[in-house]
Amino acid sequence: MKQFKTLLFAAALFFGAVNFSQAQSKVAHINTQDLVASMPEMKAAQSQMEQLGKTYEAEIKELATALQNKMKVYDAEAASQTDEENAKRVQEVQSMEQNIRQYQANAQKDMQQKELDLLKPITEKAKEAILKIARAQGFDYVLDSSQGGGVIMADGKDLLADVKKDLGF
Repeated sequence: MKQFKTLLFAAALFFGAVNFSQAQSKVAHINTQDLVASMPEMKAAQSQMEQLGKTYEAEIKELATALQNKMKVYDAEAASQTDEENAKRVQEVQSMEQNIRQYQANAQKDMQQKELDLLKPITEKAKEAILKIARAQGFDYVLDSSQGGGVIMADGKDLLADVKKDLGF
């Protein structure tokens, strides 16, 4: 009887340990910022954004130069013009300044939208690859270990190398 109780107790401990180990979730982590930054598509997107930024910057400089030139001409001619003509010119200069500010605001808005449009497929591809690798390796959770990603300790398996390999870089 005593051996039976010992055997029953050992069996209960064994099944309890098995259930406890099965209840444990497998957790991994990955630095998504490093992953996205190292993707070839990201380098191409950054190049496109730089080119677009340079284009807008050149156009804004061109508009500003035209405004400065017009202001110099108007200042030089101000004494020989009527008050009414000078008032029209001041209004024209103010209108040009406002148009330049509006153009700058639209350019910035356009650049932000372009960045979102370029980044969305890149981040989606990264997410799909992370999910594919995590599922293949049997992980239940993958935490983002990027700065500010909410991970305090990341001692689990880092999937960055495996995901990069799957993406081909």
